[in-house]
Amino acid sequence: MFEPRVREGVLQVSRPNTRWLSTGWDGGRSNGDVAYNVSVPEGFDRTDLTEYIASRRERAGFERPGPTLLTGVDLKHARRACYGSVEVIATAGVSNPAALPMNPSGERSVPAESRVGTVNLIVGTSRSPSRGALSNLLTVAAEAKAATLLERAGVPGTTTDAIIVACDPAGEPVEFTGSATPVGAAVRACVREAVAASLDSRYADIPLPTPEEAEYGVETTERAEVFSVGTEPTK
Repeated sequence: MFEPRVREGVLQVSRPNTRWLSTGWDGGRSNGDVAYNVSVPEGFDRTDLTEYIASRRERAGFERPGPTLLTGVDLKHARRACYGSVEVIATAGVSNPAALPMNPSGERSVPAESRVGTVNLIVGTSRSPSRGALSNLLTVAAEAKAATLLERAGVPGTTTDAIIVACDPAGEPVEFTGSATPVGAAVRACVREAVAASLDSRYADIPLPTPEEAEYGVETTERAEVFSVGTEPTK
């Protein structure tokens, strides 16, 4: 699906005439030939992201713009998984977990958020999903990412996770991409393998932090009111 290149901490994935859908900075739908995952330094706090991304791309010698993700993970830990019509490239770090306890105590146990770590996915299929089916691939990929992280790290994600999904507009049309479809099942398998492999690389020489040990992150301790549909919430 993709031709990847890494230079100066910038991963470019290229494929001519590709349709992209990104949850990253300045994301949304687009058509083009390239997308990026940019590794940022520790303590990164830039807010002029359009200018920053352009400067990093220029420094790396990549002229063409495209949807871009930012990660605190070194790109030497990026891992690529392929199955059937699907390919996934993942970078995974969990130093800023986003914990979601099912029985919250109401007390914060994880320090404040910081832009480090991050689990980023670039997901591609050589099929041509409909607009809704391409959007659904984001859900399928996010579910697979959450399941993998829960198993490996005890949290469903980090505070800065992002996903790009891509497809070939000229590929075989598909109307559905749920978990029971060939494309959806392939995405789930590839996300699981790529995220797990990136974690294995990132934490090969240091322990994978538990949510309690994490230096940064958030824990959702708030409780929401629940009521039946048609019933007005209390003031």
